[in-house]
Amino acid sequence: EENGHQNKKLKKDASEEDAEDQNKKLPKRKIVLLMAYSGKGYHGMQRNVGSSQFKTIEDDLVCALVQSGCIPENHGEDMKKMSFQRCARTDKGVSAAGQIVSLKVRLVDDILEKINTHLPSHIRILGLKRVTGGFNSKNKCDARTYSYMLPTFAFAHKDHDVQEEVYRLDRETLEKVNRLLACYKGTHNFHNFTSQKGPRDPSAKRYIMEMYCGEPFVRENVEFAVIKVKGQSFMMHQIRKMIGLVIAIVKGYAAESILERSWGEEKVDVPKAPGLGLVLERVHFEKYNRRFGNDGLHEPLEWTQEEEKIAAFKEQYIYPTIINTEREEKSMANWLNTLSIHDFNSSAVGMQVNNKSSKNSSDLEGSDGCGD
Repeated sequence: EENGHQNKKLKKDASEEDAEDQNKKLPKRKIVLLMAYSGKGYHGMQRNVGSSQFKTIEDDLVCALVQSGCIPENHGEDMKKMSFQRCARTDKGVSAAGQIVSLKVRLVDDILEKINTHLPSHIRILGLKRVTGGFNSKNKCDARTYSYMLPTFAFAHKDHDVQEEVYRLDRETLEKVNRLLACYKGTHNFHNFTSQKGPRDPSAKRYIMEMYCGEPFVRENVEFAVIKVKGQSFMMHQIRKMIGLVIAIVKGYAAESILERSWGEEKVDVPKAPGLGLVLERVHFEKYNRRFGNDGLHEPLEWTQEEEKIAAFKEQYIYPTIINTEREEKSMANWLNTLSIHDFNSSAVGMQVNNKSSKNSSDLEGSDGCGD
């Protein structure tokens, strides 16, 4: 029996070595992977080699790439060797339905199936496409679309006593929300919507293509809505602060005039909404698609065939995580209680209070920061 067991083990080891040898002979090719993941419990997307106590999405991805034979083990330790680049650097707790990474891999048989076998179920590779040799997913990206899912009681006026499960957003309030969100469209100086950027820093100017709140829907007795925003690129915390300021105005804590003021040179106290509801929806490669999408060698980077899989993943992993975490931890309800501390009229005092309150809260870092 022992000999039989040993023979089986030797055969298995030999077949694994054969597979590895076959993999080594495969040429490396530049590809992009379409990724979806639920970010809860992770310290963001980007891998920090050497700090294993902060687990990231890329830690699990690199592990799966090595185990599936797509990359040699040493490429996992030095990601430059496989020309790895993520399109957006989602931060702590933030999810994605359409993240794109570019890298060089060995195109093993059944590659997607093999990678997914070695990934936890809340991280999936949903698609793969061949790209040009010099492709870089971050530099070639023209725009990013994010969504932010929030309970609609966030928009209830501060003077009204609101029962969270009973509250329903009325048409008039939704129209006001959308009118304010539309003010962000175009190019503005967003230095007040991030940290460590002065009003004269050219990189604080950002271009927003669209921003709106969709129709509300009820889940687990609570009404939710999803805000969508498409922009060229976003700075750290920019989206969460854009949404935070609109909530403060709709609730009656701040005057509408604060929007115009926030784009000026003075320092304005802009509250930062919780990170929980933020999701990277998709990334856009319009220029690349025009140039290479129909050249006969490459496909356009569009994912219409994967839309159903993306929608199913959101329903199974992303939305339930946001809803259940909101119900258990009440991140939005607790954050709304801090709005009264902010001083929306004068800037200096309010900023000090804001800094103290944000340090004290258990903050989920939202990852709007793709470019900086």
